[in-house]
Amino acid sequence: MRSISLIFKQFSRSVLLVAGFAVWGFSAQAQGDAAKGEALFKTKCTTCHKIDVRLTGPALGPTIASETDDKWLTHWIQNNQALIAAKDPKALAIYNQYNQQAMTVFTELSDADAGNIIAYVRDDWKKMQSAKPAAGAPGAATAAAVDNGPSDLVIYGLIAVIVIAFIVILVLNKVIATLERLLLNKRGLLPEEPEVTEEHEPVDRLAILKKIAKNKKLVFFILLCGTIALGSWTWVSLWNTNVHTGYQPVQPIKFPHDLHAGVMKINCQYCHSGAYKSKNASIPSLNVCMNCHKVVKTESPEIHKIYDALGYDSQTQKYDSTKAKPIQWVRIHNLPDFAYFNHSQHVKVAGLKCQQCHGPVETMKEVYQYSPLTMKWCIQCHKRTDVNMKGNAYYEKMVAVHELIKRNGRVTEAMMGGIECGKCHY
Repeated sequence: MRSISLIFKQFSRSVLLVAGFAVWGFSAQAQGDAAKGEALFKTKCTTCHKIDVRLTGPALGPTIASETDDKWLTHWIQNNQALIAAKDPKALAIYNQYNQQAMTVFTELSDADAGNIIAYVRDDWKKMQSAKPAAGAPGAATAAAVDNGPSDLVIYGLIAVIVIAFIVILVLNKVIATLERLLLNKRGLLPEEPEVTEEHEPVDRLAILKKIAKNKKLVFFILLCGTIALGSWTWVSLWNTNVHTGYQPVQPIKFPHDLHAGVMKINCQYCHSGAYKSKNASIPSLNVCMNCHKVVKTESPEIHKIYDALGYDSQTQKYDSTKAKPIQWVRIHNLPDFAYFNHSQHVKVAGLKCQQCHGPVETMKEVYQYSPLTMKWCIQCHKRTDVNMKGNAYYEKMVAVHELIKRNGRVTEAMMGGIECGKCHY
């Protein structure tokens, strides 16, 4: 009987191990945020691609749904030219199929961003397929062939199997314990239990806890799980300290970026002019707003907040400086004091778009912090981004300085940018 118990324990461990790997495998399939992927897709991909229709590039729905290697897809999205240069068979086949037309390189996208785009495309394509006629109708076979992901029924079925397996394990453990007691009792090896009298004896309310406390393996298991859970919570809390992704404060004036930058197509630097020429992108003065809103939407309560802040009378179209007061904007993107960031180096020199750090602001009703702005996030971008030195005055100056160094010529700090304002005035 003892051997049966040992065999059953080994079987229980195997079931738990297989269930754990199954859950882990299905969770791996569910990675990617389709909502974030939709915003990135509309910003980066819609010029050349649609989900279900071929444009300049292929229809992404069936293409991505039929590709199971997400790691390869991520590399292709980030830098397809590198895959082609490395003679990757899949990359060369696509490149030749589309008449060797080069796809845009998106080295600024992180692995998570690419995963979000893939998740959105698959999710949207799945919705399109499910909206088509049922089995037997045209197109039903295609949808069934393309949808490679596990259905909800399969996932729920697996969870049900795992729950049933746990219940069976508990019942069988109880049965085995009962059989062992009967066997020991038959052999006379089980100690006799004291007879219970009908006298009023004190009830020990902690008897169950005391019994559990005597089970050293169970106590060790509980302590181990508690330590792992507490350690994980501590690690995640410390790791996310001062990471404010998604931070969206309430501003004194509701400024809709989706209207101005999205519908009206106003360039970001029309308002944030400092991004091109200084360390700070700068908050536009209210006079910039008045370039349009002296005559546009003058009846809006939000526009009247601008008038009140400037001391402007829309009836007389005159300003009263004694009534002027500053707008108390709430800063969204904050970096630690020890971190130096210069907008002009990234926008003018590197040629980055605002969306690469601030996300799809042209779709935001109210702006929020899109990127984590952590050291790791910045370093990953710096590792992926190629430096284009052609026609760039800054790098041309550096090349000239290096040539002087090679010839043992005279090189001053000023020649290397030592008198730029940002070198001293952070």
